[in-house]
Amino acid sequence: MENRTEVTEFILLGLTNIPELQVPLFILITLIHSITVVGNLGMIVLIFLDSRLHTPMFFFLSNLSFADFAYSSVVTPTVMAGLLIGEMLISYNACATQMFFFASFATMENYLLAAMAYDRYKAVCKPLHYATTITPTVCTCLVMGCHVGGFLNAAIHIGETFSLSFCSSNVVHHFLCDVPAVMALSCSDRHFNELVLVYVATFNVCFSLVVISTSYLLVFINILKIHSATGYQKALSTCGSHLITVSIFYGTIIFMYLQPSSSHSMDTDKIASVFYTMVIPMLNPLIYSLRNKEVKSAFKKIVLGVKLSLKF
Repeated sequence: MENRTEVTEFILLGLTNIPELQVPLFILITLIHSITVVGNLGMIVLIFLDSRLHTPMFFFLSNLSFADFAYSSVVTPTVMAGLLIGEMLISYNACATQMFFFASFATMENYLLAAMAYDRYKAVCKPLHYATTITPTVCTCLVMGCHVGGFLNAAIHIGETFSLSFCSSNVVHHFLCDVPAVMALSCSDRHFNELVLVYVATFNVCFSLVVISTSYLLVFINILKIHSATGYQKALSTCGSHLITVSIFYGTIIFMYLQPSSSHSMDTDKIASVFYTMVIPMLNPLIYSLRNKEVKSAFKKIVLGVKLSLKF
């Protein structure tokens, strides 16, 4: 315990140390974060206000928007501060807190995407039984399970990382307290801890991918049986937005974590992390709002209502 508490703070090196890039990047990331906050919170408010969107699919989507907003907000302010002041000090407890909430909400999104795939499978393949199987109680239990899974995963990450001793360097070569970057600073034998985290992360991702792959395999088999052009288009439209979101989310994870270690570079990892932590949360509400007729209709209805209220 004494060795572990020798390091009381960490130094985050930030996104870049090139002065000419810091201000442009700060402006760009501020714009991205603003769109993320407005888009995700706007989606939650829109779903809450319009009764036509009180369906299981949009219930899951509102929770996905919350997860996107939350884990982006855990990271982005730190990045913005680092761009303004350069190297940034972060206390031991603050670093652990950031790591915990980032891991929680990122894992929650991972499981939510699986729950949404299962929901789409039921909607397309079992439409007559959809209302009796995907009930409000089932939806609530699935979302609560995503929350619990996220917090349990984060607790394991925190336990395995901060049970190590930090008694030498405290310079984190990243713009956030990510597990690999912080764990690399430990002066303890971390082989077992790394194995535990790899197994846990592999289980989380593989479990969700199996659910998603199985759900969409059954959906596509069902679509091939549809002889009606209208039914074919409806089945594709109900799954299209979610498939795009899944492709972007897991495509980025595969790019980040399934490269050979020899091909990794710190700069490449930082760029991938920016995309993963800031760009994806911005894109998700745009994907769903631009591709979904119900969302666009609800948005137009609220805008029209606001205009009418302003006139009177």
